[in-house]
This record gives sequence, structure tokens and C-alpha cells, in this order.
Amino acid sequence: MTFEEFSRRQFLKGSGALVVAFTMAELADKLGIAPETASAQGGNTPQTLDSWIAIGADGDVTVYTGRADMGQGTYTVQYQLAAEELSVPISRIRLVECDTAMTPDQGTSSGSQCHPVNFNHENLAQACATAREALVAMAATKLGASANDLNVVDGVVSHKSDASKKVSYGELIGGKRFDITIKKDAKRKPVQSWTVLGRSVGRVDMPALATGRFEHVHNVRVPGMVHGRMVRPPSIGATVASVDESSVAGMPGNVKVVVKKNLVGVVADKPWQALQAAEKLKVTWNPGTTLPRQSDFYTYLRTHPGRRDAYSVNSKDVEAKLQGATQRVKATYLHPYQMHGSLGSSCAVADVRGSNATVWSSTQAVYPLRSTTAMVLGLQPQQVRVIYARGSGCYGLNGSDAAAYDAAVLSQAAGKPVRVQLTRKDEMAWGENYGLPFVVDQQVGLDAQGNIVAWDYETWSATLGNRPGNNAPGNVASGLLLGFPPQAVQPRTGAPDPQNFDNGSNAVPAYVAGRVGGKNNGTGTVASERVLTHTVPSPFLTGPLRSPARLQNAFAQECFMDEVAAHVKADPVQYRLKHLSDPRLKDVITDAARQFNWDTRPSPKAGNPRTGIATGRGMACVLYEGDNGYVALAAEVEVNQDSGVVRAKRLVVAQDVGPISSPDGLRNQLEGGALQGLSRALGEEVTWDDQKITSVDWATYKTLYVGSNVPAIESILIDRPESEAMGAGETA
Repeated sequence: MTFEEFSRRQFLKGSGALVVAFTMAELADKLGIAPETASAQGGNTPQTLDSWIAIGADGDVTVYTGRADMGQGTYTVQYQLAAEELSVPISRIRLVECDTAMTPDQGTSSGSQCHPVNFNHENLAQACATAREALVAMAATKLGASANDLNVVDGVVSHKSDASKKVSYGELIGGKRFDITIKKDAKRKPVQSWTVLGRSVGRVDMPALATGRFEHVHNVRVPGMVHGRMVRPPSIGATVASVDESSVAGMPGNVKVVVKKNLVGVVADKPWQALQAAEKLKVTWNPGTTLPRQSDFYTYLRTHPGRRDAYSVNSKDVEAKLQGATQRVKATYLHPYQMHGSLGSSCAVADVRGSNATVWSSTQAVYPLRSTTAMVLGLQPQQVRVIYARGSGCYGLNGSDAAAYDAAVLSQAAGKPVRVQLTRKDEMAWGENYGLPFVVDQQVGLDAQGNIVAWDYETWSATLGNRPGNNAPGNVASGLLLGFPPQAVQPRTGAPDPQNFDNGSNAVPAYVAGRVGGKNNGTGTVASERVLTHTVPSPFLTGPLRSPARLQNAFAQECFMDEVAAHVKADPVQYRLKHLSDPRLKDVITDAARQFNWDTRPSPKAGNPRTGIATGRGMACVLYEGDNGYVALAAEVEVNQDSGVVRAKRLVVAQDVGPISSPDGLRNQLEGGALQGLSRALGEEVTWDDQKITSVDWATYKTLYVGSNVPAIESILIDRPESEAMGAGETA
């Protein structure tokens, strides 16, 4: 497809409003990360209504959002939100997402944060409610009526008792500005009156997706565009010694070699020409560092001296309670590095002309990418425009940002628009930031009745880099090769007492009280609790991978809960309920168990054979991030005890996200999350030798494959209209 250039002035003239761009505010990062390299997650969200809503003379509505659809369906549900709150048909709305020249700065589009951020009482939802109230007030003045006597249908405000008295949105404000701020007290429509939200509607992007007309970033074409390929180091930490440009002299395609620090690439007229030149270019590299052995990497995590220690909770009586317990149960869980493994490799297009740059990227953070691309190019942020274009599906940090830096640097050197698409090997070995490896030690003390009286939880994980945020391009591979430092662990031994309760990484088990500051903040009943985390430097770049750290922690905690229940010969569901205090978390467990036809008994089932196929079941639950979505999952599994093959046959997932905006969208997230979790549990693992990553294709990085035996998945959607909207993208 050809990208049709249009000026911001022309676009805004058509929409009838002026939308300004906003700078990002820096937010503090997670514990152990230098504050000066903090990632921008929330942005510096504008409060002017005209930054969110514009109404044309024809009454059509343009909505601007800073939260991107990465494939999870938020594009459509934001249409539903605007249609519901503004009382306008979806067909008369246009949604513009994530363009630094047009849309509000909402920071990073994190998977499970997109729904609560825009669907509660701020940002897009509140902007729409404010606009509706303002329009009704204008109509009341124009019609000489009380606002309470007016009704809005399809963008037309009319008198409830005299339908001849009416005025359209276009007649009220078409082509003009609101010139007001978002009202915090503007009333959203009650859930009971919803006619668009809360229902499943056809995805507005699906016709284009199904017919190949949707413009992904891979399809963006700019006049005069050429193609780039990167030449990555042969080993981790290797640096450029020399580049022999004569090795590609005379090759077809007007080949240009670009070298900046340790970032090496070539530009040619066509993709195949660039690929051939990249393979032939002779680069001499200084050797990298020797990597820790994978065979004893978990020992490396435990014993690394440069760690940072932190308590999430610490009742300071755990040792005494364990000593006095009737029984103790211990277990250790290991979790490897894992990849996003996006099906399509990352791609970006950049057009750098003099002191201005435009970048098309599938980044989840257009404003932060604008800031860091400016750093990479030696420009100011206001000289860079970043336009979001959907890429291959990803929750977290695949190679999208790295490819954007690659394209920008090559374009600046070539003086032409450049498209870069990473190879499969480059995506897996040098494109993305891996999910964190974990070691988890757990120990509980039990009383004479088998109740848990103390829970001791200790983890070791490794990190290097993260999202680039506003000022840390070195957090991803291309920025690191350009000489920017990555976000690193700040060592600290001797953890201080926690001052606030924060379970954003789900390090605190669901079954403990979470007592900090004299208040129980958790979802459980176990009062004797200690959660100690150790963060150590990683040899590889890491970052958010769907449910970052939450998956690793919840996996270990829920497996352990099943083991403890089996040890005391208790039913796993009843044992969980016994140690929980949060009624909503209890409800999702109860609903999942009911749908599953759960047989109340201890596990494993008596009489299972010692050889051949054995069947089993499991239960797990979590309040995601401590406050962002309740979920429980029951699984029916069979194990071939002769071969070791594990097969999940049936999954039942119950989810409570508050008011449901789109049943189909929620169900899709539960099914997709469950399957990705299954893939990560059964096969995915990054591998390496003493120099480099060795899992570089689908043969060496093993995900669920096309044609895999996948389980039947049943979803239970619990609608709570009276509650706040929560996330669903990463819970299951």
C-alpha cells in the first residue's frame, strides 16, 4: 500500500479541532532501577477536551486516543466507549490512535492497563462524558429548555416532550473548539442504560484484516523509500573493530554501508539487495564476554554478589512461627528466560530529512519513542513524529523499538526514507528483550489441623534494560549498540522494611494478609508472612513479557498451594477458599469449580496407574497486579508417564474485570492468554552457549505449533456493573 501523506493542518481542518502534542512526564520505575532511567508508563495526560474529541460540521466525531490496539481489540472497544457516552453511532466515529502529532500523551499501552486507564472516570471516558454534557448544555440554551428535559439519540439533541425541538451536534459546534477542560464531575452513563458498551460488536478493523487490506507497519510505503538490513554482532558484548566497505562495492542496488558506534547496517534499493549486501559485508569484531553456563544458571542467580534486596511484606515473626509449626513444607521453582516470539519479525519505517524525522512503528509507547529517537538522531523531541502502525502481536517489548532506531539511523545516513524488517534470527537473538528468569524458594508452616500459619517466599530474578522510556534508548539492543547505557540494577543488601504495599508483580501470595503500615492489604488470611526478592544483573536484555514477573510468581505460588493441599490431604479448591479473605477472588474460584464440575476430594486421585496415561486436574487464581482483575482457572490434564508428554485437555477460566465492555473481547483475551500461558509452561525456553543465543528460529525455540493439540477452553464472564473497570489482557 502507498502511504498517503497529509499535513496535520489539513487533517485538523477536516476534523474541525486543534489538537496539541504533549510531553511525557517521567514516572518512577520499579525497585532496583535507576530513577534517572525510569520508563514512562502513564504519560502526561492532557485535560483539555479538544485534545480528545472533535466534531465536524456534518456531526461526525473524531476521537483521539493514546492507547494502542496491539491486536487485542481495544481499537473497537474504544469506538464503543465513544459511541455510548456521546450517543453517536459507531459508523459516525473515527478513532485516531497514537500519533505524536495528533493524539494525547498516555504513556505506554500496557496490555492490562489499557482498559482501566480509559474506561473509568478519567481520560477518554471522562472526556466523552464531558463533551456530552457540554453539548446538551449548548442545546438547552439554543432550544430554550432545561438540560433535564433533553434527550440525545444519534448525535441529535431533542426535547423529550416535543420532538420538533431538536439540534444536531454538528449544528451546535461543528468545526469549532470546545475550549473547556475535562470535568471530573461529569457523569458517565450508568451501566444499566448501556446500549453499545457491554455488548459484543463486530471489530471495525476485521474486514480489512480478513481481506489483507489492513495497513500493518510492514505494509507502510513512503515515496522514495529504500530498504535496510542490520549486521548484528556474532556474540554478546562484541564490538566493531573494522568494517570493509569494499567487500560490497559494486553490488546491485546502490548499496550504502552505515556504521555508528557498534550499530552496522546496509541500505539498498530493494529488500533482497539489502539482505545480500548484509550477508557479504565484511565486519571484524572484537570478542564479547563469556556468558554464564546455562546448565548452572540458577545457581548463578542465587550467588551473584551484585544483587538488590527488597521486602514486599515482612511480619518479622516468620522464623518463630516456622519453628513452632507442626509441619513444614518446602519447594523450589525455576523459570527460564522466555521470548515474546512474535510470529512476524519486527519492522519500522523512518523518514529523516534534515532536522525533522517521521517514524512509523508498532511501538507500544509513541511519546517515549519520540523522545529516545530524538536522542539517537541528535534532534529535539518536537522535531520527531512517531506514528503507530500495528505490527505482529506482542504484549511487552519485542523488537519494535529496536527496529525503529535501526530505521531512523539508516535513514539519517542515507537521506532517504528507509524500511527495516528484522530477520528471524535477528529478532530472536538481537531484537527483543526477554522475559525474566526466576528462582523461587517457598516454605510454609502448618498447624496440627493442616492450616497454614506462616508463609516464607524468596525469589531471585535477573534484569538488564527495560522499556526505553523517555531517556534510555540503551534499554533495547539497537540503542545499546549505539553506545547508550542500559538501565541496570542498583545493588543493595539488607532490605529495608516496606513502607507501602505494592503487589504489582504479584510477589505477595494471594493467601497472605499483605500487612504493611498497620493495615491488611492482601487477599489472604495468613498473618505471618515474609516476601524477600533479590534482583541481579542479567547477561541479556530483559523487559516486560506478557504478565511480567506476575506469571512467574503466580505459577510458583499456585503450584505450591496445590502441593501443600496434597500434603495435608485437602481438596485444592476448599483449601484455597479457607485461606482467602477477598470475596471476589473466592467467587472466581467457586464459579470456575462449578463450571468444571469439580469433584471435592484431595488430589491426586486415588487409583491412578503408575505407568501409561494418568489424568489430573489443577486450580489457580490471582488478583492480577494486586488490584487489576480477578481470575481463576481449572485445568484437566493428562500425562503419559512413559514418555513424559503432558497434554491439557480442558480449561475453565472465570474472570471478574468489573463492568464488561465487550464480552467477545474479554473472551478472546482469556482464550489467548490461556494458550500462551500453556505454551510457556510446556516448552518455551531461551537457550545459549558461552558466546551467543542459540534459540534463533522456530526449530530451536519451541512454542505451541500450528496443529498442536490444544485444550477446549470455557470462559465464565462475571459482570460487576457497580465496580471499577479492570484489565484482562494478562490475567489468564
